[in-house]
Formats: sequence, structure tokens, C-alpha cells
Amino acid sequence: MTFPDLLRVAAMVFLGVTSVVLGDTAAKLLSAEGVEPMFVAWSRFALGAAILLPVSGMVFSELRLLVNRWILLRAMLIVCGVSCMLIALKFEPIANVFGAFFVGPIVSVVLAVLFLGERPSLGKSVLLMLGFGGVMLVAKPGFGMTVGLGFAVAGGCFYGSYLAVTKRVASMYRPRLLLMSQLMIGAVVLLPVGVSAPWPTPELSLWALVLASAFGSAFGNYLLVLANRRADASLIAPLVYSQLLSATVIGGVVFFRVARSLFSDRPVSYRGVWCGIAAAELAEADIHTSHNGPMRDAQAGSVMTTTGLALRSGRPVR
Repeated sequence: MTFPDLLRVAAMVFLGVTSVVLGDTAAKLLSAEGVEPMFVAWSRFALGAAILLPVSGMVFSELRLLVNRWILLRAMLIVCGVSCMLIALKFEPIANVFGAFFVGPIVSVVLAVLFLGERPSLGKSVLLMLGFGGVMLVAKPGFGMTVGLGFAVAGGCFYGSYLAVTKRVASMYRPRLLLMSQLMIGAVVLLPVGVSAPWPTPELSLWALVLASAFGSAFGNYLLVLANRRADASLIAPLVYSQLLSATVIGGVVFFRVARSLFSDRPVSYRGVWCGIAAAELAEADIHTSHNGPMRDAQAGSVMTTTGLALRSGRPVR
């Protein structure tokens, strides 16, 4: 893969995960208005399928693929991941949720190594471990873990498995078909809980947020499917940590909570956020390394050392 191709993949992943963050931000706002998370989850799949079906190019003969075991598994994993994520957003600040959610890339790479035969480089492995450290700082397993963070970690595990299965099938089916399959299956699976949950009041602002949640999630996952067709899961996974940067910035702008938590008794764990951001920055350094050789290794190591010292000392990373 050429360096321009690597940059295109990185841009595609960043735009994709940022779109997902925008969708989840809309879901967080809906939750603040009292809308049930399971209604938001069902509406994401149902509205996404309804909006994108006319432009998906899907034909009647392709419906049989919806019962393919890999297609079904992939759809069920994203359904579980989205549901856990939206429930977590009901209880936790968005930056904390994404911090715990990012156990997903580690799960993705482990599955890719075990079942897809990928062999990540040392640099990519270091990036993942740094990101995993950020997850531990946020989630505090067994020591400060909350119900919301538990759902976020579970969602991350489902999402990491979804990424690995997406890599498995990305070269077998066209991207729009994969997107439509997960939307249609998700809409059907969540239909009972979606229609039984209380619906939002008929206010334009609320339904605009419902549409934003559905479109942001669908567009973001479509871009990630395209990225998985072009690069290994071990390259995609560290880049996904750039979602933490999007979550922190967008969450701060929307909720005015950069300096304090959305909930006064649950401060945002910015050390974990910085770990994820550092992992995303190092992923870019790793891309340079793969293209320009070992001289970039020293630069990547310098960035990692500076970030690690800052995290240990508690001072801001600049």
C-alpha cells in the first residue's frame, strides 16, 4: 500500500468514527430528554435502512444473503454493540463512555491474529497497548466501575468482534450491501423493543436528533467498511482511537463539559482520553514508519515517551 493510500485510509477512518460520535452525541441529547435508549437503537437501524434502501443498489435476489451466517453474525454483533453503547450513554459522560468502549480495537486485533492470520507490527502492538491503558484508566475494572462503564466495555467487545468479522467479509460483498444487511437485520431484531418503548413527543427538534443519530451511525459504519476493504484490521484498530479526540471535542462543545463532568459525581477521566489520543497520534507515526523506514521509529518513540511522562506526572499533554 502506498503512502497516499495509507493517508486516505486514515482520513476515511477518522471521518467514519467522527460521524459515529456525532450520531452518539445526538443519542446522548435524546437520552437527556428522556427518550429510551432501545427506541434510539431501533430507530437507528430502521430509519437508516429506510433512508438508504433507495440508493443501496440492493436487488431482490440479494435478500437471501441476509441469512448467511457471517452476515447474520456481523449484524447481531453491531446490534448488541450499539444497544450497550446507547445504554451506557444514559448513565455516563460521553468521553468516559468512549474511553471504556475502546477495548474494541484490542479485541479486533486479537481476533484478526487468531482467525484471520494477521501479524501486526511491533509499533501497532505498542499503540494498542497504550490505548488499552487508556481504557483501564477510564473503566477502573473492579475499582470504581459503574453500570454505565460496564455496558460501555461490553459494547466495545461486541464492536471489536464486529470489526474483525467486517474484515472477514469486506472483500466478499460490496460495502453498501453489508451496510444494508446490518441495518435491515437490526431493524427486525430490535422491532419488539423499539415499538414497545415510549416514543418521543412529536417535536421537530427531537425527531431531528433521531434522524441525526441514525444517519451519523450509518454513514460512519459505511466508511469503516470501505476502510476495511483497503487495510488490515491491525492498521484500522489504532486509527479508531482517534474517535476519543472527536468524542472529547464534540462532547465539550455540545455539553460545555470540557473542564467538568456531565454529572457532578462522576468526573471525566481525561487521562484515559489522552492515552487514546496519543495512540491515534502514534498510529499516524506508524503509518509514516511503514512508508519511510526506521527513521520514523525514533520520532514515534519520542512522542510515546513524552506522552507517558505527562500521564505519570499528571500534567497536561501538549
